Amino acid sequence: MHVPVWVWLATVAGIAALFIFDFCAHVRKPHDPTFKEAAWWSVFFIALAVIFGGGLWWVWGAQHGAEYFAGFITEKSLSVDNLFVFLIIMAKFAVPRAYQQKALLIGIVIALILRGIFIAVGAAAIAQFSWVFYLFGFFLLYTAIQLVREGAGGHDENEEYEPNAIVRWIQQRLPATDEFDSDRLLTVKNGKRLVTPLFMVVVALGMTDVLFALDSIPAIYGLTKEPYIVFTTNAFALLGLLQLYFLLGGLLTRLVYLSLGLSFILAFIGVKLIIEAMHTNSLPFINGGQPLHLVPEIPIWLSMSIILGTLVVTTVASLIKSRNLKSATSHQK
Repeated sequence: MHVPVWVWLATVAGIAALFIFDFCAHVRKPHDPTFKEAAWWSVFFIALAVIFGGGLWWVWGAQHGAEYFAGFITEKSLSVDNLFVFLIIMAKFAVPRAYQQKALLIGIVIALILRGIFIAVGAAAIAQFSWVFYLFGFFLLYTAIQLVREGAGGHDENEEYEPNAIVRWIQQRLPATDEFDSDRLLTVKNGKRLVTPLFMVVVALGMTDVLFALDSIPAIYGLTKEPYIVFTTNAFALLGLLQLYFLLGGLLTRLVYLSLGLSFILAFIGVKLIIEAMHTNSLPFINGGQPLHLVPEIPIWLSMSIILGTLVVTTVASLIKSRNLKSATSHQK
């Protein structure tokens, strides 16, 4: 189904309005959010995503509605795992909690804009070359293996943040100060304009999230072929991420098996993409360029069941493991 231009424009305008509202309501006045505030707004943004999905289901049918919810759950879960890296970046730059909201929201907006570009490029590539699904599928399998290797022991509170090449380049080229100036990104000292540590945090957050998009966007394309659903699931997954950061900050270290669960989900979607690539195969060195139907296509209801089931099992197992470790530690004392 072709999504009319006016629907795209209205959706982008609505998402932009929500981010502006988020900035005015939470960021304009620097403060340390309370647990109650973070919980309330987290529920609000998740409810908004669910209402949008319900409307999409009603207008566009059950198939696309299920694709949206499967995609949203996957993207939100990947975003939650990424929050731990955000915590490390904040600790590395010693950002006061009152200023963290601004850095997070601007970084998230930068990430959404760049993800929008990735989504458009991905959609164009898929429309032109069906074999792109092979690339996406094998990349997700590779990412899943890396996640297993890196996340087998859960998140380490003492993990160090290593800036990527873009962040290092900016640090070396721009005149900077090591001192915060309230929540300003730029400051003036001795008549010279300097970037503050908060500016570098925004860059680090935005670039880090773009790197995370390298696996999340192929993952969502494994669940739906509609660029509109890919964009809206990404947008709603990022909306409310600011509040989840403050809500789940202390809980993230207890989700010791989350990375393993996400690796299984990414591997499953990778296999699903490879199967779909085989069904539309046009590569001459595979079956003479003819489609392969060795394995039936995986329906969206099965995909959603596997994703939800994996997240429930890994979350419960993580909390049980953390509780047992805490009990063992207290007994040793």
